[in-house]
This record gives sequence, structure tokens and C-alpha cells, in this order.
Amino acid sequence: MTEFALDTSTGILIIVLFGLFWIGFGYWLGRKNKSHEDFALAGRNVGFAFAAATAMATWVTSNTTLVAPQLTFQFGVWGMIGYSFAALGLILFAPMAKRIKQLLPNGYTSGDFIRLRYGQFAWVVFIIISVVYAFGWLISLGMAGGILLESLTGLDYHIGMTTILIICVGYTLFGGMRAVIATDFIQALIIIAGVSFIAYWLIDNIGLSSIHENLTAEHPKLLDVLFPAAVMFLFNNIFFGLGEIFHSNVWWSRALSFKKGVAYKAYLTGGLMWLPIPIVTGFIALAAPQLGIFPPSMDMIGPTVAAAVLGKAGAVIVFIVIFSALASSLDSLLAATSDLVTQDIYHKKLKPGASDKNLMRFNRSCILGLGIVTWLFCLPKIATLGALLNFAGAFVASTIWPILLGLYHKKLTGTYAAIAMAAGTACGMIGYFIIGFYVAALVSCAVSGVICAVGIMTSQDSFDWNQLQEEDAHANE
Repeated sequence: MTEFALDTSTGILIIVLFGLFWIGFGYWLGRKNKSHEDFALAGRNVGFAFAAATAMATWVTSNTTLVAPQLTFQFGVWGMIGYSFAALGLILFAPMAKRIKQLLPNGYTSGDFIRLRYGQFAWVVFIIISVVYAFGWLISLGMAGGILLESLTGLDYHIGMTTILIICVGYTLFGGMRAVIATDFIQALIIIAGVSFIAYWLIDNIGLSSIHENLTAEHPKLLDVLFPAAVMFLFNNIFFGLGEIFHSNVWWSRALSFKKGVAYKAYLTGGLMWLPIPIVTGFIALAAPQLGIFPPSMDMIGPTVAAAVLGKAGAVIVFIVIFSALASSLDSLLAATSDLVTQDIYHKKLKPGASDKNLMRFNRSCILGLGIVTWLFCLPKIATLGALLNFAGAFVASTIWPILLGLYHKKLTGTYAAIAMAAGTACGMIGYFIIGFYVAALVSCAVSGVICAVGIMTSQDSFDWNQLQEEDAHANE
């Protein structure tokens, strides 16, 4: 008898086996790291298959596996379709990744670009935004690990949250970016196979027509394509996703670690592979009313429904798929954020003469420190995953125009870029608290865009692209 799909011992066994495998694998891969560049960027030699897989797997996060069902339960069909539009971030980043590789052949981070392109003031604003976003995402992923174990096995939230952090910190600490990308490849295969199986099983056992009839009779709003808040969420999520990817060092570090000519194809392929996944995971939530499932927290809706339909064997699959999705994002964020702190703050500002060995040691210490701080923030379970993630939307959407124009337009100056990011973030936060989370990114992006437009129209300057390569090359000698 139990209200949980898996007994606690089964959940612990899966976690222990996963943990031992991933940490051992990371340690084995880490033996190939001979320099800080190897550790941070996998030697800048990642091929297409691994590149496409890491792009797709990293973007399959707690958003896709837990928050997409939550928001589908809140907003109906626009919840899952809105999340699928986040694929635009990866797809549109494809040409940008190619441009980044051309402009910064020796670069390490997105912070490198902002500092060289816009100067100190804009760099400070950008770093603040990046750190706030990174911790928001890290905390949401740690929370998601605890929610996953709690909803499927009844194991205490704090145990699940602590375990996933230990595992991901462990193999990232040993293997760096090489371990992150290699594990992402395996996790991508698990995610694709698992999600496909869950979708087939759900449709075969419940049926689309049965779900539609129940929603039409009992919850018609979930099928209403003109549901105002849901439509706003759709567009807000597009700009949130663009801001997340365009600014984050998670994606810049990958672009810089890929072989020449790989970045464009990898991000385009990764985006197309990712596109159907939130629709499938969100669709799961539409079956909840018919099954009479109303969990205490809405971010538990996805795994709870899937486990109820699939039974114990299926619950194991759900557990493995979601755990893989969380790990593939958590490891990437740990690596990318530690690189940003190591390169932009420690190396460029505090210890410009640091040796390669010293940089690698500090980078590893930073990964460990990030894991500990994230664990501390996760302890109180401060909000639902959806609310926590969308809080960051006001921050990251403000960076879309400064990043995009900075890569392709010579006129935008650092002063206007900094003001655009700061004012966009502030206005987005006002929208978040006064109207709702589903307008934060929209407001932030709009305000930032207007300021950038004014900056370009009034600018008399013209940036020399060679300054990026020359200063960056000198900095990395």
C-alpha cells in the first residue's frame, strides 16, 4: 500500500548507483585534463555529436521536466506550447555561437566579451545579473532533486536535494567541462528514449480523446487558446528563454569549447531535438484532473501523474529521466559559473599573474563553494520552481539587446548597454511584483530595447572588432 510509486529503498538504490557511476566516470575523464583550458573548455576540441547532445541535454532542465507540467496545469495548452517556444533560444543562438567563435577565438566567458566590448561599468552590471540568474537556476535545480525524490518515494526533500548536489559537484569537480559534456551525451540519450516511452504509454493507456473530454467538461480554461494570462506567459517565456541563453556563460563556454565549424550546427540541432520535449512533459499534467491527482505542490504534478499511470516500472523510468535532466543542467551551470568567477573576477581582477595550476585549483574550489552555497539556499524550499525561475526573467531579458547588438553592431556604447541592463531589470522586477511573473521578461526586454535604440541613434562611436581579439589574446598569453 503506499501513496508513493516507489518504495524508499528503491529510490536510494537508484541514487547510489547513479552517483557512483557519474562520479567514477568524471574522475576517469578528469585524468585527461592537463591545463586550465582543458578543465574549463575541454581543450576547445568538442565534436558535433557531443556538442549537439550537450546543448539539448543542458536545456532539458527542471523547467522542462517539472515546471512545464506545473504551468500546463495552471495555463493549459499554452503552458506546454509556451515552453516549447524556448527552443528558439537555442536555435537563434546558433549563428551567434558561430560569431562568438570568430570574435573571441581565445575567449573563456561571456564576461570576457562584455568587459572588452563595453567596459567596466557594463561588466559590473552584467556580472551581477549573471550571478543572480546562476544562483536562481542552481537553487531551482537543487530543489527539483528534492521534489523528485519526495514525490516518487516519500524520501525527505532535504535528502534528495543534498544527494543530487553531491553527485553533480563530485563529477564536475573531478572532470570539469570534459566530464560535463560527456555525461550530457549519455543523459541526452536517456532523456530522449525515456520521454518518448512515457508519451507513448500515457496516450495508449488513457487516450487523447478521454483527456480532452474531461478537460472540456471540468476545466475548459485549460483548453482556452485566448486565456489572457496564458497568452502573456507564451510571449514572456520566449523572451525569458532568449535572455537565459544569450547572456549565460553556460552557452558561451560551450560555443568556445566546440571545434571550429561545429557551434552553428550543434545549437541548431540541439534546439530542434529539444522542441517536442516540453510538449510531452507538459501534456502529462493535462491528465491529472481525470485521474483525480492534485499534489500538495504544483511542481510535483509531472512525476506524480506519470508514476500513477506507468506503475512501479514506469516510475523508475520517470525517476531516471528527470534525474538525468536535472544533472545535465546542474553540472553545466556549476562549471560555467565557476569559470565566470575564476576567469572574470579572480584572474582578471584579483590575481592577473596567477599560474595555470593556480587557476585550475581555484576553479575546483569555486565549484565546491557554489555547491555548498546552493545547498544552504535550498534548505528552506523558498518558493515553487515556477515562481523561482521566472523571478530571474526580469534580470536576463534585459541582456538580450546589449548582447545581440554588441555582437553585430558597432554603435552601441558601454554606458547605454549598462543603463539598458540595469533599467530593464528594475522595470521587469516592478512588473513581476505588480502584475505577475508572466510579464517580467517582456517588460525588461522592452525597456532595455528602447534604451539601446536611443543609444545607437545618438552614438558617434564605432567599435573596432579587432580590440576583442587583440586584448583577449594578450590576456591569455
